[in-house]
Amino acid sequence: MKKSLLALTLLAAAPFAASAAEGVSYNYVEGGYVASNLSNGVPDADGWALKGSVAIAPNFHLFGDYATQEFDDINVDIDNYRLGVGYNHEISQRVDLLTRVAYERYEVPGEDLTGYSAEVGVNSALTNRLNGYALAGYEDTDLYDGEFYGRLGAQVKFNQNWSASADVKLIDGDTQWFVGPRFAW
Repeated sequence: MKKSLLALTLLAAAPFAASAAEGVSYNYVEGGYVASNLSNGVPDADGWALKGSVAIAPNFHLFGDYATQEFDDINVDIDNYRLGVGYNHEISQRVDLLTRVAYERYEVPGEDLTGYSAEVGVNSALTNRLNGYALAGYEDTDLYDGEFYGRLGAQVKFNQNWSASADVKLIDGDTQWFVGPRFAW
């Protein structure tokens, strides 16, 4: 019982002990518009997404994304789930080395496409009002079979908690992007 209580106490306190570069937070929730410009004759798609991250230890965080999009002109939806763990290591006062691994799942009518992704890059507080990240990744799923990708993102801060967030992912001729508000703590 004492071990369980100690573990629960440490888990509850972990988000407050997160060690990240100055001005970078791994505690956030964001939602907004998502779109995919697809190659190979597949119609483009757009919809909405919800994303979040919670620091669980000084250098570790859990993250998750959910996006639902409808393909143009064919009335078919695709849902994407992404759940993973990330590791951040401060390499300078305002820059973190960021690595992430995630379980990926795409759902289209009649089919579930699963796999994993891994990313590495930097996450930085570029100024007091602007954060940005650049990541190189690899996705091996039933949809993207062993494809490398690049991801760029930024947040423009309005105050300590609220910002506008944007993200673009370039993979196998496809461009996937997101824009929306972010609440960080």
